[in-house]
Amino acid sequence: MKVVFFSGAGMSAESGIGTFRDKGGLWENHRIEDVATPEAWKRNPDLVTEFYNLRRKKIIETEPNKAHFAIAQLENIIDVHVITQNIDDLHERAGSKKVLHLHGNIKYAKSSGPNQDKKYYLLKNWNLTKHDLCDEGYRLRPHVVSFGESVPAFDEAAEIIKNADIFIVIGTSLQVYPAAGLIQYANNAKTKILVDPNANSINGIDDFKVYSNTATEGVLLAINEIKKI
Repeated sequence: MKVVFFSGAGMSAESGIGTFRDKGGLWENHRIEDVATPEAWKRNPDLVTEFYNLRRKKIIETEPNKAHFAIAQLENIIDVHVITQNIDDLHERAGSKKVLHLHGNIKYAKSSGPNQDKKYYLLKNWNLTKHDLCDEGYRLRPHVVSFGESVPAFDEAAEIIKNADIFIVIGTSLQVYPAAGLIQYANNAKTKILVDPNANSINGIDDFKVYSNTATEGVLLAINEIKKI
């Protein structure tokens, strides 16, 4: 039996990592157009780099929560895959082995040149600088898929979800595309579960069992549901 967890910002929010919708967080002081688009990088790479440096520093200082650990521990009894929209490495730090990042992993950098999605560079600390270059001499940029860019891991994620027996969506509004469209590939899943405090306001989930809970509460409920199958 194969279980696929599809996690979004609500998963990491309970560890203290703010989303771009949160008030009072890092995103509130920046427009998406200024720090999270291809045009932003071309216009002001220093600002984009500094913005993600601060996010990276915050993530390094943050710990996985109970939901991350519960998913990792489930690997002891069943085949578990995690597909995440989050750019943090909290799933990995909790112990999950099969994690696919749709929108990149902030612990890495990539080239700003033409081959930017072919090789990634693990950063030794949180501070990426303009002097950090790829093997071809281009400046390194954060390994993050910006708004308006294609999602290189989309097809791989779709294949994983197609083969899921149980599909569990956690902490996502399902409003960010193309990632949100991945739930359409879960047709073969015998059990579908959605965990989100605002689940009742999300469209297109008629065939999902819904838990209007936080991630840490809802993941435990979902895992109990799995163990009954």
